[in-house]
Amino acid sequence: MGRAFYIGRFQPYHYGHQSVLKRIAETADEIIIGIGSAQLSHEVNNPFTAGERVLMITRALAHLDCPYYVIPIEDIQRNALWVAHVRSMTPPFDRVYSSNPLVVRLFAEVGISVESPSMYERETHCGTAIRELMLNGEPWEDRVPPAVVSVIREIDGVERLQQIAGSD
Repeated sequence: MGRAFYIGRFQPYHYGHQSVLKRIAETADEIIIGIGSAQLSHEVNNPFTAGERVLMITRALAHLDCPYYVIPIEDIQRNALWVAHVRSMTPPFDRVYSSNPLVVRLFAEVGISVESPSMYERETHCGTAIRELMLNGEPWEDRVPPAVVSVIREIDGVERLQQIAGSD
């Protein structure tokens, strides 16, 4: 079965991610979850820190029946070297799960097997839509696992997002 790698920004972690990881867990011995763009936070498109995203993921996956590692991975701004960078930051893996065309291309170019999982209700379960709901003060909690709701409340994540989206 092997070790699988799944990367995302997880801004925030939501049921779409959860669905993909549950499916990966059915076919992998272990999962490496890469938190992409780990250096970014306190921005409208990236409001949460890498550490906060680690909390969201580990708490949401507390009952996942598959060992996993959550590893923050910073961007390096050199796509030709990115796969080597990822591999230097993670345990070895033999396949990648991603629907991001660039990620698929970069791993395929170095001969690593890539599977593109179907996304769970992509229109409603995507970080952009969830952040937009938060910004507008609309209900968002039904789109993320309860553990993620708790983390976001614990860190005042909605207030942070609304404040950084404001103008001076």
